[in-house]
Amino acid sequence: MKIVIIGTYPPRQCGIGTFTQDLFNSLINNRSSSYEGFIVAINEMGQKYNYPEEVKHIINQERLQDYPKAADFINKSGVNLCILEHEYGVFGGKSGVYILSLLHRLKIPLVVTLHTILEKPSSDEKDILQEACKMAERIVVMSHKAIIFLVDIYKIPENKIVLIEHGVPDLHFDQEESKEELKLQNKKVLLTFGFVGRNKGIETVIKALPGVVEKYPNILYIILGKTHPNVLRHSGEEYRDFLQELSASLGVEKYVCFLNHFIGKIGLFKYLCASDIYITPYLNKAQITSGTLSYAIGAGSAVISTPYWHAKELLAEGRGRLFDFYDSEGLASLLLEILDTPEIFHSLRSKAYNYGKKITWGEIGKKYIALARDVMSKQKIKIGEKTTLNLSAVPIFSLAHVKRLTDSTGIIQHAKFSTPNFKEGYCLDDNARALLLAVMAYQWEKDPVALELCPTYLSYIHYMQNDDGSFRNFLSFKREFMEKTGSEDSFGRAAWALGYLLNNAPNDSYYQMGNALFFNSSPHFEKLKSIRAIAYTIIGICHYLNKAPSDDKMTGLLQNLIYKLTGQYQKYSSPDWKWFEHSLTYDNGILPLALLHSTKILQDDKITSIGLESMDFLTRLSFKDGHLSVIGNKKWYMKGRERSQFDQQPIDVMAMVLMYQQAFYLTKEKVFLDKLNQSFMWFLGENDLRMKLFDYESKGCCDGLESDGVNRNQGAESTLAFWISQITVVQTNINYRKISKNFIN
Repeated sequence: MKIVIIGTYPPRQCGIGTFTQDLFNSLINNRSSSYEGFIVAINEMGQKYNYPEEVKHIINQERLQDYPKAADFINKSGVNLCILEHEYGVFGGKSGVYILSLLHRLKIPLVVTLHTILEKPSSDEKDILQEACKMAERIVVMSHKAIIFLVDIYKIPENKIVLIEHGVPDLHFDQEESKEELKLQNKKVLLTFGFVGRNKGIETVIKALPGVVEKYPNILYIILGKTHPNVLRHSGEEYRDFLQELSASLGVEKYVCFLNHFIGKIGLFKYLCASDIYITPYLNKAQITSGTLSYAIGAGSAVISTPYWHAKELLAEGRGRLFDFYDSEGLASLLLEILDTPEIFHSLRSKAYNYGKKITWGEIGKKYIALARDVMSKQKIKIGEKTTLNLSAVPIFSLAHVKRLTDSTGIIQHAKFSTPNFKEGYCLDDNARALLLAVMAYQWEKDPVALELCPTYLSYIHYMQNDDGSFRNFLSFKREFMEKTGSEDSFGRAAWALGYLLNNAPNDSYYQMGNALFFNSSPHFEKLKSIRAIAYTIIGICHYLNKAPSDDKMTGLLQNLIYKLTGQYQKYSSPDWKWFEHSLTYDNGILPLALLHSTKILQDDKITSIGLESMDFLTRLSFKDGHLSVIGNKKWYMKGRERSQFDQQPIDVMAMVLMYQQAFYLTKEKVFLDKLNQSFMWFLGENDLRMKLFDYESKGCCDGLESDGVNRNQGAESTLAFWISQITVVQTNINYRKISKNFIN
């Protein structure tokens, strides 16, 4: 069997890297297996290492494009199994989100070893861990507490979880010989090792020393380890300086020794064997795994610790002793008790030593080998299967967040997370979209809340209409107009919503109000210059004409607007660029959508041809690896240049969903239904970062997909785009299932 392990790796100085190397050696060099394999190493930005030969591929941590490339390398390498060493800070993007783009491309079984499991994760942290665990055949944890967290907090099926303890090197040295070699003869040695940072609680031990050195003047407390690289970058040696000053102020500086270097395993175990008592004085309970504590047990040390999660498990049954967080007096008493009582000291060492023999890397390697064999015996070949939509997995319709954002004036533009941000006020764009959603929701869902919201959005549109029929866009929270005339796009969106209302009005009162607003604005239709404003208006006119097909004047306006849009296409399109401009920017699917709407009314094959041709061009640019990747708003896509991948916006996805719905209804070709479904799944995690944007708790939608993760604000535009898309995808799929025998498959 051939195995690949993804993680940090020596010579990078990192605890995960040491674990990865030990695990690799325990698998490849284990007598009970005939495994081979290699390492995919993670580099922090700007660093280069002289890796050993087993490292066959390197990922630069903050370079997103490296992750899919690594997946391709793994898939072509002939390996049978991938093991991922997961730690949030190891991978790029917010909370390490970039690793998901690699995992989704793997075509071999995956095992994930979790080094950190948070009791109170952020939304990103929870989503990333759940997604990684969903893709894994097995999840390895190192404590019973970790299993409880995964099941209760992250909702991971318990049958996927395997407990395999943190391995330790099988190294032992004579204590007196080690003391002599390290020039520690006649010393009572206390030891703490690992990266130094404020969460390690070393000051608790230093504060305990005055009460101990009085009775044992030969005490020496060794702090072995470099300052953590992240701490060094942001705070320098501030913590180490603080500890040294604290030692001096307490008069114990000669009893404290700082060894500021990263030490290899052999040297480390000599210090462990030379020590009399090993201490982990961490400051809070939230540590699910501690490699340093495991090493101390493996070395047969007398161990005392604060009661963090892993310590409470590992030191149970007399393998160590516990003292409270920040409790220097309690620690001093415990140290004196152990030093005064040889029976306690030797019992701790004996029980730790006996347990340590069970968790040597030789033994842990056997457990991983058994796990690998079990996974491979039940392996399912990953073939990059096509995205399919399970309607039962689509979120149930809810206007909870829309209602949260709406007050008596209209819908608030923006939110801070899921809380309305009054500072940004209101806009016509969002209130037009909100009216569109409310009418759709009542038409399809018969949602009474939607009916109640309709007059709020309708009255906002009315308030923002000028005497000449044009519209203002922005309104402050104090109900102050922010400009005399709004953008053409906001005008077009209002025309779209009003046209849809006229075709689907839930009662005559709303119809009459919509009719007045629509026709008051109609003199401005032919004045529009923005092609997106033209497209929005075309869609609104088409909805109106579905209700009133005999309105020749409005049909004439539609033909004139279509002439403008198709004229743009003829001006800018070429054999390799089938588009309306020299660039693809925002809300791109709206342009083909407008043509596909009008073709039903105007019955013009040329319009149909341009609509389908431009849609096909947009489709080729917007899908990769089986998922939707809309043009990013960061730099968009200028002809002849590189397309922007981020920031991807929900309104662009909504436009794609609506475009494919119209193409499906027009052509009856199921390929467009499949594209519609694939586009909708962007909201639920089928995207470049493999992160869902819909918030199942708030019922809102996050504002966008950025280069390093999800923008967690849930404003009106994104939430309305999601729910309009949700209604569209549910409605279209249900209709298809009802009459599928009449469609071409």
